[in-house]
Amino acid sequence: MGVGILSGLRIVEISAFVAAPLGGATLAGMGADVIRVDPPGGGVDIGRWPLHRGRSLYWAGLNVGKRSVTIDMRQPSGQEKVAKLIAAPGDGGGIFLTNLPVSGWSSYEELKQLRGDLIMVVITGNRDGSAAVDYTVNAALGFPYVTGPEDIEGAVDHVLPAWDAMTGFLAATAILAAERHRRLTGEGQLVELSLADVGLAVTGHLGFIGEAVLEDEPRGRFGNHVFGTFGRDFVTRDGRRVIILALTPRQWRSLVEATGLSGEFRNLEARLGLYFNNEGDRWRGRQDICELLEAWVSVRTVGSLSAAFDAAGVLWGPYQTFKEASTPPRGLRCGSARRSLSRRGGRRSWGSTQMRCSGSLTFRVSPHPAARFARGRPPTGWGGGFQPFAGLLREL
Repeated sequence: MGVGILSGLRIVEISAFVAAPLGGATLAGMGADVIRVDPPGGGVDIGRWPLHRGRSLYWAGLNVGKRSVTIDMRQPSGQEKVAKLIAAPGDGGGIFLTNLPVSGWSSYEELKQLRGDLIMVVITGNRDGSAAVDYTVNAALGFPYVTGPEDIEGAVDHVLPAWDAMTGFLAATAILAAERHRRLTGEGQLVELSLADVGLAVTGHLGFIGEAVLEDEPRGRFGNHVFGTFGRDFVTRDGRRVIILALTPRQWRSLVEATGLSGEFRNLEARLGLYFNNEGDRWRGRQDICELLEAWVSVRTVGSLSAAFDAAGVLWGPYQTFKEASTPPRGLRCGSARRSLSRRGGRRSWGSTQMRCSGSLTFRVSPHPAARFARGRPPTGWGGGFQPFAGLLREL
């Protein structure tokens, strides 16, 4: 196990569900010592599906690489212990990450009395602190009305908690930014993030809000077509479904070369008055382009399609179930992701960081997520003032 780039950084996490646990796992994957505090019996997400042999795979994946301590925070004595843990001395300590309600002993004002340079990142649903989760934020932003088949009515939710994930990664970034500020100035920081603000900001960055304000016609549904460019799903002769895209002029030329349909596409351009090197024209002519490609793909196996497309540098990929993505020989086409799903010692493993760097920069890779708690030791260098935690900390 290598020494991570964030070795020496200590974060105490009190959390549930996705955003804060993912932020902590991201930092742990880079070598930070992330200590998750849970109540006796586990938090509200300890048994969340999917399960394997009665244990939560969801919980294990979001807490990989962390350590755990169980303390009853309903009791004043437990609250005092956790406050001391958060405010423990050390240049890399005094960092607190949470997405649970904070008040009284767990508020920034109270904890700052114990350590003046405290860094605290609080994730909420809405900016005013009221309840919201990824699914309610997504519903309010408008995405369910542009998701799904073109001819369907009503809202269609998607299953990926995207706003949770973005907020979790942003929380990790916020901790690193606040820690840098503290190193430069000696000042701590309270950072507040809300899922709703993150969702609104990203929606604005992607042009959805500007389009809604400036254009008379609202964005419609377009099924599996990639809006504003060319991309859609197709079915091969052997029943495999693939996605084929051409987002740039070079990618379009590669697709034309691989299929040998240059004459057909030129005729189509002339008939429609379009120029397919232009992204907007590929969008306008998408239905006719798809008809030509459907005929070409439908008489080929995925193997022959792969050979032709890879040789020409076409942007494409297979549709896969989670089972297929995690099982050889199909697996994920990404080598690092494949390694992160390899078996170690007969147990399934998750990679704890997705970054690959040159030079001497290294990341700690946790051997496996917690299938059960193992007896661990408290962080080194804490001194005798933290003996109450001896034997309590567990490796996750």
